Amino acid sequence: MSKKDLIAVGFMLFALFFGAGNMIFPPALGQAAGENMWLAIVGFLITGVGLPVLAIIAIARTGNDLQQLASRAHPVFGVIFTIVMYLAIGPFFGIPRTGTVSFEIGVTPFLPETVDRSVMLAVYTVVYFSISLWLALNPSKLVDRIGKLLTPLLLIGLALFFVKSIWTPMGDIQPPTDAYTDAPFFKGFVDGYLTMDAIAALVFGIIVIQAIQQKGITNKKQLTKLCIQAGFVAASGLTLVYVSLAFIGASSVQAIGYRNNGGEIISQTATYLFGQAGTIILSIIIMLACLTTSVGLLSSCASYFSKISPKLSYRMLAIVMSCFSAFTANVGLTKLISLSVPVLIIIYPLAITLVALSFLHDYFRGKQTVYIGALAGTLLVSIVDGLKAAGFDVSSILHVYEKTLPLFEQGIGWLTPALIGGVIGLLLNKTNRVTRTERKVS
Repeated sequence: MSKKDLIAVGFMLFALFFGAGNMIFPPALGQAAGENMWLAIVGFLITGVGLPVLAIIAIARTGNDLQQLASRAHPVFGVIFTIVMYLAIGPFFGIPRTGTVSFEIGVTPFLPETVDRSVMLAVYTVVYFSISLWLALNPSKLVDRIGKLLTPLLLIGLALFFVKSIWTPMGDIQPPTDAYTDAPFFKGFVDGYLTMDAIAALVFGIIVIQAIQQKGITNKKQLTKLCIQAGFVAASGLTLVYVSLAFIGASSVQAIGYRNNGGEIISQTATYLFGQAGTIILSIIIMLACLTTSVGLLSSCASYFSKISPKLSYRMLAIVMSCFSAFTANVGLTKLISLSVPVLIIIYPLAITLVALSFLHDYFRGKQTVYIGALAGTLLVSIVDGLKAAGFDVSSILHVYEKTLPLFEQGIGWLTPALIGGVIGLLLNKTNRVTRTERKVS
């Protein structure tokens, strides 16, 4: 595989990861963290860049897809977990969100106040998802269309924005706000969850593997090595972009004041730095970022469901999912986010635990009890967090968790139960093995 092809795959992976949400979260972190930005961005990079790349490598190491990885706990869990992941990150939430975000940030600023935005959103989503469908209908050309065409355009737009912000700084970095005063690293670590890229990576993994296999690479070790190298290309680009966006947010306070979210920060700084041209550049960047993510998710989901249901063709599924996503996108961005958050809060820690176990697989000899114990421990906490986010009253359980679980208030209270569950699973396996040995001797 040539270096040119490898870089193209890395660029494709970068573009698949880099959606509009990835542009919004780092500047919000930078503005809120202020002088503690560097500690916060390091935590953010671990979960926003490191975990997704590790997830891609984990999929490559299994030589197949997410279902095979999840089936190490149990075949039924493998099917259910994978379907939930693909539906959540795909047609239910992830794909429609790319359409609504690109409309809100890339189109809305140019609409007259007299225009009915619901009608314009409907028209926009039809056009947007038609383009997504066209790009996704031939997955063998994803590298050429995304890695060699859309990604360079996206990077050019970002480069213009970043160079201008560094060349003409907007002001001094301010003291951190309350949320980032005491534990900026952990706050940034949890903020990295918001990208949802660790989940997306488990879905995108099959695309990266297929792109490399199309170049004639079939050896498992070589495939894993090339996935690591492509992941490094994508990680380098994401790191540079996130650090730059965080710096823009941190230096923007004197120019635009504190803003409610990263979308407002980016929009205001673009206008401040470039005037009306800045708004146009930002719109192009946002729409390209959303489009590449939409194509990747659409292709991944259609590939998976056509695999488990051979009677349904890839083309048919891609068309159905595009239509469903266009319809769902019209409920609006706020409603989509409110519906998706509880589900994502439950499954994201499970995804992280699964990826971690895949790298430790050989050390505990892939024992099923370890997978079951660690995932069960994770679920005991994540499901309570998800129910809380959905508005259910779980205060009695939360009170116990707050008093007993380390780092619960920092948002990673599931870590200790995961470790304990994994250790219990390992001990149970050893106990069962000793018992079987004693029976054979007797």
